[in-house]
Amino acid sequence: MAEYEAYCVKCREKRTFEGEKKELPNGRTAAQGLCPVCGTKVTRMLGKSA
Repeated sequence: MAEYEAYCVKCREKRTFEGEKKELPNGRTAAQGLCPVCGTKVTRMLGKSA
């Protein structure tokens, strides 16, 4: 797992989270994990070269 930063919709703030890379159905890569404060799922879209 690596650390990423994403916007948590529930907290309305940017949060650093530990997540894993996943390939979405449309072929893009994203990092998904849980917000360390509230536990909501957060997603960070990654670049094409990631």
